[in-house]
Amino acid sequence: MLDQIKGLHHVTSMAKDARQNNAFFTGTLGLRRVKKTVNFDAPDVYHLYYADEFGTPGSVMTYFPFPNIGQGRPGAGEVGTTVFSVPEGSLGYWRERLEKEGVAGLAENEAFGEKRLSFLGPDRDGFALVEAKDDGRAPWAKGGVPDDEAIRGFHSVSMRLRDAGRTAELLKFMGYEEAGQSSGIRRFTIPGGNGADVVDIETLPGAPFAGLGAGSVHHVAFAVENRARQLEVRKALIDTGYQVTPVIDRDYFWAIYFRTPGGVLFEVSTNEPGFDRDEDTAHLGEALKLPSQHAHLRPYVETHLQPLGD
Repeated sequence: MLDQIKGLHHVTSMAKDARQNNAFFTGTLGLRRVKKTVNFDAPDVYHLYYADEFGTPGSVMTYFPFPNIGQGRPGAGEVGTTVFSVPEGSLGYWRERLEKEGVAGLAENEAFGEKRLSFLGPDRDGFALVEAKDDGRAPWAKGGVPDDEAIRGFHSVSMRLRDAGRTAELLKFMGYEEAGQSSGIRRFTIPGGNGADVVDIETLPGAPFAGLGAGSVHHVAFAVENRARQLEVRKALIDTGYQVTPVIDRDYFWAIYFRTPGGVLFEVSTNEPGFDRDEDTAHLGEALKLPSQHAHLRPYVETHLQPLGD
């Protein structure tokens, strides 16, 4: 069993409209945009990062807004819900705030002894807020949400799978421990993790497979401290039979990718070097940053990307 993985690093999803996406995460949810860059493989498409003040691993929601993308089709083989941690007693504030903003799909329930508020994002993305006990992570203080209610980072992701068995074994190999079941959901946690410590699995044997599009999670990334720990994880996964990519430089972290038995794309990302490698912390996410291989495209990119309105 591995001990290098410390919880979630980031979640990357797809969207249709960059301006709407930016307004929702920085305005409605009160997160900080910590990086404005472009897709490595499609430099005419943004890659937008939202997080806490510093872009701390375990708090980073990222998006590829493709203007002509079709709507995603929910189903098995994907992350169905991305869950944020908020302080105890704050769901009343959030329900009122989200209702005022016209957010769809609001529903309250309780699972694993935690109160939760589910809702839909602009592309019908599945989200929830969970009142988490003893989450000492600091929120982004300038997002327009009072500190006593503001998002702390991720709580968890919930995967929808036709068969949970092999993915459950993979999570255990990655260092997760099974922590119980509630309403058919199996919960896995990382002991002593980074605060974004939970992965849930919902088993839906007869569900159609998901179709990637706007509102879909593209991949979920797990955090390791540095490149040395990442190489240890990569070797262990390969030795176990997984097809793992070489290490890829993503400017703000190094990444490896592999497909899980249930169909979800996993990434393992380093905490280093971080989002302040090319911007001062006080100005994260303000300037358009381009990967070095796309620097020569700046005149074209700047005129073709949709203005974000901020």
